[in-house]
Amino acid sequence: MRKLVYYIASTLDGFIAGPDGADPTGPDGFWPIPEDYIAHMIAEYPETLPGPARAAFSITAEGTHFDTVVEGRRSYEIGIKAGVTDAYPHLRHLVFSRTLGESPDPAVEIVATDPAARVRELKQEQGKDIWLVGGGELAGSLYAEIDTLIVKLSPMTIGAGIPLFSHKATFRPDAWTLADHRILDSGVAFLRYERATTTATATAGE
Repeated sequence: MRKLVYYIASTLDGFIAGPDGADPTGPDGFWPIPEDYIAHMIAEYPETLPGPARAAFSITAEGTHFDTVVEGRRSYEIGIKAGVTDAYPHLRHLVFSRTLGESPDPAVEIVATDPAARVRELKQEQGKDIWLVGGGELAGSLYAEIDTLIVKLSPMTIGAGIPLFSHKATFRPDAWTLADHRILDSGVAFLRYERATTTATATAGE
């Protein structure tokens, strides 16, 4: 069965963006992008680079991890404001929103139904894994559905901002197993965790 993978960049203090929710890697952003970070993404996760970046780096590789990307409205609108209606034209692209209405791009599917139910349907389909790109609010709604957590941990703190999971995540202490890690010379750590057990599951079995 396909997995839902939350592949996301985070600061040491657990934030994925600043308080305004704007793209932290954009022209006015504060998030550094080291050369070895880009090189590692091109080598290991080329499908997670947006279309314009793939074109700039002449990337044509499909990638081995994902063929589908899901995101929330606020995350999607970052691209819209930059004039990009489909940042990932090389992937099946779903945006969860109850207010967006008609899709700005024919290749982007707007989903107004329950995110968890739709993701469970996607998991049953054939294909590669499903990439949850963000943001924190959607990740909170899908907290129980996330099978793999890949954190691109940046050696920086910002004090306040958009957390890895929003308040929509229910209190549910889960155990995760470190399955892989890569520390770059720049200090960025790629940490892959697989969901192990949950408190809810353990309690139910007692």
